[in-house]
This record gives sequence, structure tokens and C-alpha cells, in this order.
Amino acid sequence: YWGLFVGGVQEAKPVVGTPDPGTVAEASGFQRGETILKINDEPMASWQQVRWRLLQLAVEKQPARLEVIDLKQRLTWRTLDLSSFDLEGFDSDPLARLGLRLDLPDVAPVIGKVVPGSVAEAGGLRPGDRVVTIDGVQIRVWEDLVKVVRARPGEIVKLGIVRDRDKIEIHLRPEAFQQNGSRFGRIGTLPRRDPDAMKDLVTTVRYAPAAALGIALERTWEMSAFSLKMLGKMVVGQVSWKNLSGPVTIADYAGQSAQLGIGAYVAFLALISISLGVLNLLPIPLLDGGHLLYYVVEIFKGSPVSERAMELGQRLGLTLLLFLMAFAIYNDFNRLFAG
Repeated sequence: YWGLFVGGVQEAKPVVGTPDPGTVAEASGFQRGETILKINDEPMASWQQVRWRLLQLAVEKQPARLEVIDLKQRLTWRTLDLSSFDLEGFDSDPLARLGLRLDLPDVAPVIGKVVPGSVAEAGGLRPGDRVVTIDGVQIRVWEDLVKVVRARPGEIVKLGIVRDRDKIEIHLRPEAFQQNGSRFGRIGTLPRRDPDAMKDLVTTVRYAPAAALGIALERTWEMSAFSLKMLGKMVVGQVSWKNLSGPVTIADYAGQSAQLGIGAYVAFLALISISLGVLNLLPIPLLDGGHLLYYVVEIFKGSPVSERAMELGQRLGLTLLLFLMAFAIYNDFNRLFAG
């Protein structure tokens, strides 16, 4: 983290898009274009910082008081009631679940990429195609297409396409997939984006070496404490064990972060290192935390732990670790095949 903060990390500015209807964000009065300055008096420099702070508060079900400034430079405050935040599926984007979305420029409904093997490829969509209608209804931006497709899993939709000045019709049946217990549709396309349109929405977060050290230590401590806290909530049943991830999910996220740039990839590696470090310090035989447990027992007992007890502990520890690994891998493949 220290190297990232000193070198500077490009992150999205904390500018709010139109909140989703019926969500906590809409009820709190958020408007498109508002910039989040502080959360509970803590300054926010980027969208990533907002996401992390709100996730912490949501898990604790504490209220969040956000200081924001609107497009007319008027300062105001919004309060998010997080008391009803559901810990089930906490690994998903907490901001999206609250109805807060990053303010992105309107994207034209032009196909930029077609995912190989997808419904879109099978139906004949090509990069460069402009979607002008869906079931005869005109669409203006990419989000219009996304909303219809997500709402129509397994149903046939008729797309009006402009390709090289020719107008054609393509019929697709969006593939159904599960997300947070709900069923949605997808066709496997990505929009064509204008890199210049994103320049005004990105900021570089950079700190002096001394300040970066303090912030890096604070971030490491927060991540470690959060990992332990969530593990404890899993043990007592407040968080589902379905959120436990294994190597398949880690590899997937590693690939996604690498596509975002070296900064995002290094930040992901730091997160994984912290998580593995916390896991290694758990009082489970075979791990370093298990050895520390033996030392503590030896201090209070006045003599080393017996070989019989150590052998039994190692067997129990190995069984527990194998169970956790198997369950994590099961969750990985369950997510993979469930979409």
C-alpha cells in the first residue's frame, strides 16, 4: 500500500449518478452530479474510499452522514440509514446495493465487444452495431439496452440494428443467470467507450512518503480487522459461508484487476496478502497461529504440550483446513456455473 500511495493511484472521483428507484440512496435524497466530500467527517478523495467506508459502516449497521456538494456548488448533507443492510452477499458492491452508483457519461448503444460463445455472438451481433430499438421502442443510451435485457431472462427480444447504414433486425433470447438471489438476463456484449469522456471523472490519489506510511499502516490494520470481523460473523451465522471464496474466484478477480491497470492489480495483491496473513495467524494447528497457541499453553502450563496433544491438534487442524478449502472451491464453482 505504501508504494501505491507514494506513486499515486488513479481512481474514480466520488461523484454520484442517478440513484436506483426504491433504494436507501433515493430515500436519502441523492441527486446525480453530487460529489461526496466526507463520510462521518472523514474526507473522501475517491469512489473507492467511499465504497470501503460505507461497507465498514454497513456491516456495523451504523448510520452514515455524508457531506456532499451539488452541481450548483451548494453544500448539503445526506444521511444513509444502514440499519437494514443485509449481510447476505456482503462481498457484492455495497454502493450498488444501497442504490449509489458512480456518475458515468452517457454511453451510446453501440456494440464495442461481443463475448465469444455468448447469446449475442450466436444471434449475429457484431462490434460496431448500433442498437436503435428494442421491441420497436427507441433507445437512447446503452443503459436502456441493459435494463431491458436484464429484465427479460429467457424471453425473446427484438433488436433494431443499424450496421453500415443498413437496418436489420436480430432476435435474441437473453441468457438467465442468478445474482444475489434474483434472476436476470444477459446477452454478452460490452459498449464502445470513449476514453476521453472518462478523463474528467478520474483523479490521482497521491501522498507524501511519510503520510503514505501512516495511511498504509492504517489501511492494513483496517483490512486485517475487517477480515477477522467477517470471519467471526460467519462463525456465528450472521454472514453466510457462501461468501467464502477460493482460488478460482481469486484468479478471476486477479484477471479483472490486471485489466484495470498495474495499480489495481498491486492493490488486489496487497488485499490477498493481508487476507492470507490473517488466516495464517488463526489459532489452528499447522498454521503459525497454531504454534503461537502452543506457546501460550506452554506458558500457562509450565511445560511443553504433549506429543499426543500436538498430534491430535494437527489432525484436527488439517481436517478443518481441508474442509475450508473444499467448501471455498465448491463456492467458486457454484458461482461460476450459476453465473
